[in-house]
Amino acid sequence: MNPRRLLCVCALLLPAWLAAQVPDGEWFSYRDAYRSMVVFEKYGKPKHFLQNHFQISPRDGAGTLDGLRLTLNARGSQLNLPLDPLGRTVFPLLKAAYDDNAVLVLNRKLSGYVLRPRVSIVVRADGVYEAADLRAACEQAQAYQRATDAAFRGGQCVGVRFVFARKGEAQLRLRQGAQDSAPLPVSDGPAFPDEAGAGFSVVNYRFDAAPAQGQVVSASAPLAIVPLYQ
Repeated sequence: MNPRRLLCVCALLLPAWLAAQVPDGEWFSYRDAYRSMVVFEKYGKPKHFLQNHFQISPRDGAGTLDGLRLTLNARGSQLNLPLDPLGRTVFPLLKAAYDDNAVLVLNRKLSGYVLRPRVSIVVRADGVYEAADLRAACEQAQAYQRATDAAFRGGQCVGVRFVFARKGEAQLRLRQGAQDSAPLPVSDGPAFPDEAGAGFSVVNYRFDAAPAQGQVVSASAPLAIVPLYQ
């Protein structure tokens, strides 16, 4: 099953009870998104380092998430789905909305945005990451992608990307015993490597350029930790 394909805007007709409420072309099927999220929930191999969100991002990288709203419209109810700075939301798995063939509505033209599930690595509150854990998390993400998306079958996870809103927050160091390295290089880029634009400060931690043991220490909490594939 390919989660990306399941998130395409489908050609199903709107339920009659929603036809008058939803602008033409500004909705997509809750059922499709629901199915793609269930793929992660039912995945039986190790995934304790991983988390799954539903993400909306500008297609060309030039758009903005400011004022962007995602709403679940079901029979007799409406639920706003708050978006984080990366355009992700914790997606509700509501069987009643699935049975009602509910729709997800965006307050902008869908043609300008990409809609997809996103797997990332769980952020730690203390900002201290064991190097071995980051490698294990990358292996879990790679195994999941290979099992659910044919496009990743040849991909190799070679590191992780720490994503920050501002450059001043992007302070990552390698720790060996009591010794901390100089801060790792910071660059401007997208949160996920397959996105357009460069709206975030990112630090790429590559396994081939770092010791297999020790820790990665972040001075502030990143917005996300993203697997890097090659």
